[in-house]
Amino acid sequence: MDSKKRDIRHTNPKFKGWAVPGPLPDLDQMVALAPGEGETIDALSGHYRIFQLKSGHRFSTDDVLTAWYGTSWCPSAGRVLDLGSGVGSVGMIAAWRLRGARFVSVEAQAESVALARKSAAYNGLLDRYEIRQGDFRDPGVLAADERFDLVLGSPPYFPMDSGSHGDHPQKIACRFEMRGTIADYAETAARHLEAGGLFACVFPVDPPHQLERVHAGAREAGLTILRWRPVALREGNTPLLGLFAMARSEDLPEAMRAGSGFQEPALTIRSLDGSVDPEYMAVKLSFGFPP
Repeated sequence: MDSKKRDIRHTNPKFKGWAVPGPLPDLDQMVALAPGEGETIDALSGHYRIFQLKSGHRFSTDDVLTAWYGTSWCPSAGRVLDLGSGVGSVGMIAAWRLRGARFVSVEAQAESVALARKSAAYNGLLDRYEIRQGDFRDPGVLAADERFDLVLGSPPYFPMDSGSHGDHPQKIACRFEMRGTIADYAETAARHLEAGGLFACVFPVDPPHQLERVHAGAREAGLTILRWRPVALREGNTPLLGLFAMARSEDLPEAMRAGSGFQEPALTIRSLDGSVDPEYMAVKLSFGFPP
């Protein structure tokens, strides 16, 4: 074993007083893979890392919360589908939490797919993590008979004509509805859910018409929102985001098929003084990220 591998294997597992949980990535891949021109490698979950573009789309709180929420309410998932997976942040956090599960992720942008494949190799996930390039709405990207216990989605939030698109093509597709809306995500999830499976996603809830889009998309897809949780970025602020857990209506008892689902108390990201909210500290620890 060369000195660099020895340094990795014997690295103190604590980071700023925090014991880093979870498996170590493949040592050979850790040594062999490094950021290319214009790339960074960043902490994701425990010892997992993710490759991203310095000037492109970078994973956010929305992504980590989607993975946390879905795996929290479907902890026994054996097969997981990540729709519009970007650079892989949602799926790989879920893979860190569901260590026995097998994953399929679908992403249309070649640049993002290349980064995700690099991250999957670095994190030692190649034997259970398949990354497909394509638009998940296109026939053939997902076989008609493919079924998953958990489907995850962090869809773009805005119609193409609703604002400035930004300065990088990768960012545009992640923020604006170039390849599908929340309704498309819900429809695809419903078609590929295993009986009793769960679809978990994130979407804005303010202004109110955005929340209605989630409900409309669920209804059209034959899904029922079982529960959802508003997310406030700062204590006292109006929640801007919502986390949603849905199931196929036909799989549920009749008494659960109507209504808008159980609304949980809001999750707050930062307290009034700017510090991380105590509950969110615990949430971050649960997906292997320092508080």
